Amino acid sequence: MKAGAGIAIGLSVALAAGGGYWLGQRPAAGPDASVVAATEGGKKERKLLYYRNPMGLPDTSPTPKKDQMGMDYVPVYEGEADDEPAAVNAIKISSDKVQKLGVRTEAAEMRTLDKRVRAAGRIEIDERRSFTIAPKFEGYVERLHVNVTGQPVAKGQPLFEVYSPELVSAQREYAIAAQGVEALKNAGSEALSGMQQLAESSLARLRNWDISEEQIRALSKSGAAKRTLTFRSPVSGIVTEKKAVQGMRFMPGEALYQVADLSSVWVLADVFEQDIGQVKNGTAVTVRINAYPDRHFEGRVSYVYPTLNAETRTVPVRVELANPGQLLKPGMFAQVDVPLGARAAVLAVPVSAVIDSGTRQIVLVARGEGRFEPREVKLGARSDSHVEITAGVKAGEDVVVAANFLIDAESNLKAAIGGFGQPASSAAAPKTAGHRAEGTVESIEVESGAVMLEHGPVASLNWPGMSMQFKLANTALQKDLKPGAKVSFEFVERQPGEWVITAVKPLGATPTPHAGH
Repeated sequence: MKAGAGIAIGLSVALAAGGGYWLGQRPAAGPDASVVAATEGGKKERKLLYYRNPMGLPDTSPTPKKDQMGMDYVPVYEGEADDEPAAVNAIKISSDKVQKLGVRTEAAEMRTLDKRVRAAGRIEIDERRSFTIAPKFEGYVERLHVNVTGQPVAKGQPLFEVYSPELVSAQREYAIAAQGVEALKNAGSEALSGMQQLAESSLARLRNWDISEEQIRALSKSGAAKRTLTFRSPVSGIVTEKKAVQGMRFMPGEALYQVADLSSVWVLADVFEQDIGQVKNGTAVTVRINAYPDRHFEGRVSYVYPTLNAETRTVPVRVELANPGQLLKPGMFAQVDVPLGARAAVLAVPVSAVIDSGTRQIVLVARGEGRFEPREVKLGARSDSHVEITAGVKAGEDVVVAANFLIDAESNLKAAIGGFGQPASSAAAPKTAGHRAEGTVESIEVESGAVMLEHGPVASLNWPGMSMQFKLANTALQKDLKPGAKVSFEFVERQPGEWVITAVKPLGATPTPHAGH
């Protein structure tokens, strides 16, 4: 009994000693340990790696701090700084936030883009179907048969009657000449020829004054000059203008009536400059009028005007349109839709997938597990819903088509990418979106922190040597920047067009980084 107890006690001491030795050899758990400690509640705490600049500059800190603008540096936890080559530029969003943002993706695929040109236009009278009634002699308006604007008239319908002493005199002259020809039938040929010439000249005068053949025949038959002359409509249409007033005096060439045939009208559409090269004569178009939302009218392009409106950057295009029932009224607004036909299949993504900053176009490619990679792309042709991608994305890759702007905003708030630049990949050696160059200081503005440098070529940006202005990340960099000094410097693009120097050194000296390194 005592021997068994002694053996048990000896085994316990040995186990305790071994366990103590094992525990003593374990690395101590703490905030800087390489393993993640479990809390009492069973939740795993994320390991804090470092803090990075909120503006995306290549500056990190092991402790919390603020930048010159007073903004807190952003903490970076384990798992957020990914070393995978395929995700160097990736934005990481938690899965619950992806759901809240309503992110939706769609694969880039080959498709035909049905290009259409849309333009605003207006209904105009066909200039070839508009007629003006203007007497060619002086006279007075004796009577009006059509006395309201907008009244429909038929071809040959009387419009108004005029009295003119010149007209009465010309009729009498012709009547006398016609009677003389009749009386000299049996006379000599010379006398008859002279009278015939006089009659023909009188008749030509009446015809030049637009006297109808019916009135001339009546004059020849009766030989009696009429006091008034009736003017008739030259075409069936609508009276669009009436200046004649009963009893008024008119002068030769004065327009008294205007009649337009509205059985066919024009649509003058204003096509934007970038689309005009695709619009050709004879192209079939569809016209929609706000007054008839449930109807559309078919027409064809009949003329592309050779002039451009410099204010609107548009070119007028004429479309001929039949107008049955005269539903289309001159002055109405119209929407012209010009289909240009389908092209060959091209790689395309939805229009909503493209984030256009004005200087470059970017899409977000879904990498899975809440990761999104920004890609700069080149665009080609467009349709109403899709746009061609000529470079930057491959067929089959999923791109974000909904909530991409929210993801972009989220990434900016987390400073995951500085202007879609390179994020830090580790606490010890963060990757940067910086560039290096050498140059000569031309001038420096102490108050604004701006410096003018004449630098050599920058290979990372394909820049040639030139003089340009930079901003300084902080005032501590000014001590190495004197006019005429030759320096080597590092710089980044903080935002489009704003280049900031982050480190500088005189040529041959040790670099002087800005505060935070």
